[in-house]
Amino acid sequence: MSLDEQKNLIESEPDQAEKQITTEFDLNASEWFLNRELTWLEFNRRVLHEGQDSRNPLLERLFFLSVVGSNLDEFFMKRIGGLKQLVGAGVKTLSVDGRTPQEQIDDCHIVVQDILKQNQMLEVALKTLLADAGIVIIGYDQLTKEQKTFADNYFYDNIYPLLTPQGTDPAHPFPFISNLSLNLLVKASYPNTDHAYLNRIKVPVDSEVSPRFIKIGEEDLYVPIEDVIANNLDLLFPGMVIESCDFFRVTRNAITERDQEQANDLLSMIESALRDRKFAEVVRLEVNSNMSLPLRGMLAAELNINEDKDVFEVEGLISKRHLMQIVQLDRQDLHFPPHQPVDHPELLGEDPNIFHIIRERGSLLLQHPYESFDTSVERFIKEASQDPKVLAIKMTLYRTAEQSRVMQYLIDAAQNGKQVAVVVELKARFDESANIRWARFLEEVGIHVTYGVVGLKTHSKVIFVVRKDFDGLHRYAHIGTGNYHAGTARGYSDLGLFTCDSVIGSDLTDLFNYLTTGYTVARKYKKLLPCPNLLKKRLLEKIAREGKLQADGKGGLIQLKTNALEDEDITRALYKVSQSGVHVDLIVRDSCRLRPGIPGLSENVRVISIVGRFLEHSRIFYFRNGGQEEYFIASADLMKRNLESRVEVCTPVESPRLQALLREMLDIQLNDRHSCWEMQSDGSYVKLQAKPGEDEHSSFEHLIKNAEKRLKTTLRMVVKKGKSQLKKK
Repeated sequence: MSLDEQKNLIESEPDQAEKQITTEFDLNASEWFLNRELTWLEFNRRVLHEGQDSRNPLLERLFFLSVVGSNLDEFFMKRIGGLKQLVGAGVKTLSVDGRTPQEQIDDCHIVVQDILKQNQMLEVALKTLLADAGIVIIGYDQLTKEQKTFADNYFYDNIYPLLTPQGTDPAHPFPFISNLSLNLLVKASYPNTDHAYLNRIKVPVDSEVSPRFIKIGEEDLYVPIEDVIANNLDLLFPGMVIESCDFFRVTRNAITERDQEQANDLLSMIESALRDRKFAEVVRLEVNSNMSLPLRGMLAAELNINEDKDVFEVEGLISKRHLMQIVQLDRQDLHFPPHQPVDHPELLGEDPNIFHIIRERGSLLLQHPYESFDTSVERFIKEASQDPKVLAIKMTLYRTAEQSRVMQYLIDAAQNGKQVAVVVELKARFDESANIRWARFLEEVGIHVTYGVVGLKTHSKVIFVVRKDFDGLHRYAHIGTGNYHAGTARGYSDLGLFTCDSVIGSDLTDLFNYLTTGYTVARKYKKLLPCPNLLKKRLLEKIAREGKLQADGKGGLIQLKTNALEDEDITRALYKVSQSGVHVDLIVRDSCRLRPGIPGLSENVRVISIVGRFLEHSRIFYFRNGGQEEYFIASADLMKRNLESRVEVCTPVESPRLQALLREMLDIQLNDRHSCWEMQSDGSYVKLQAKPGEDEHSSFEHLIKNAEKRLKTTLRMVVKKGKSQLKKK
């Protein structure tokens, strides 16, 4: 039965409709599933809207513009690259939403073109507003004579020595073009001759040595580096006539993984894959809008791409991701109000030992970036490295910072005689090189380094500490939804759990034994729900249970917060319980296959997306369970790859006081009328607006204030307790 037929039935015979539609829905039909790639692009429309939203400070709007550019780069490298590989292999298999790989590429290109058009309009508008605020980004030809002299001198001293023009002729084959590099294509000739020579110049963009935007003089006046180069070509081609100068950039496929099952040395395999990526096929060519058609055709031919489908004309700046340089200007009046993460109130006790606090207080819930990563997670590892009673530290490493205090503390621990084991995920996309360097360095200082389980990515975020307490060995842990990266901990919304629960400790012992040996023996986890063997099965069981409880009159309720909902089985299960009357709230940051609001199928499902100041990155799974409520936090998204081909950890949050914190967070986001988008049944999104009398503040603002309030309440209690003790004395 088609959607139109269902609507007609509902209008004519509403009582009969519910029974007939419920029984006739084919949950394998492609029409009930949205496309993963297209829904991810819709997420980028929402990010773009933040740049268009005049309620946001000006440099924050520029930030969102830059993020869209960076996101699209990654989209072409990962998603379009993967789809092109399928097309090249002749794969015709339809996706669950009924598209071939080529159809997905074609549909994505249409959406991308529209996003690029809006992006360019936003760039023009923001440049005008920035100029009004005293931050000017202009072309070289708009500079005064004195400013041009300054730019020319800067070029000669700082840029010219870094440039290497590469000619293209029978003696000089077309050069290799590196991924995401910005390039000039210069057409030059000798005076009074008809033959023109083509040359490629790679623009040396480096945040430290040669930034994308060159500051002219003392004011906030900036000129793109490529524009300065283009106006000083006489130094590179002395005595020649410059006939044209164009800009272009290529994007290469990042999907170059090799067969891990056949690899004798995983480290060497990943290094080889990185080399493969460097020379991988081109999936996109970006050119400036006034590049001639013959030159576009030549570039497309040399790069072996389709000129009609893979060449993207860019108005304004190519590689808008570099606008992050301008975003970072110290203009507080053009940024969000300063946010300083507060200390976790329960870590401010009189006892300076964090392990004593965890043992005495019980499990603690961390909310980043609202609560400090430095004084919680980093403190945990630092104290473990120094505490003479700590015997062993085990940790999973997916992403971390270049200058990481976490890594230094692990090194300190090894040097202090503790047993330290780190499971390094070498295949963390775009962090492979950094993780390889860390793996080698950690091994050199005596840390046991392993690379997880063959065929599975280790995506879990766990620190496991074994300590000899006064009454024997105790196991302490941090289980998180985010990475051990101090930088992202300030910009990503994540959760973490400190615990010394003995059952969870026992489960983690089994988990690390699995990670360090790879042996898939039967391991009976009592509280943790790890992937790939357990979490998906348990989630499906819990979803079905809510349906049974609903049938028994106990009011089923499911609330899932995740970055993405892509798994087909989870989607079908949610459709089924919606049909039985269970209310389902989904807070999904980006990709979501499920279509809410379809009569008879998903009218009990609500899907929202929160987009704003911080990147939503935490995962929370809630089930009413007939009043015996269950809360979980996890490293896993509801995606097939996470649930079936990664090592993930999902942990229950059992303490009523911690469950109350998670309930507060879910309720705040479900009632957001500032940063919340609600999905419609066709997959489009509508930005929610506060009605008269409703709260207009974003969920981010509320969570910041709530964290500050919790800290102030604790400090007042500490002061009050101190005064009371003084009176007794």
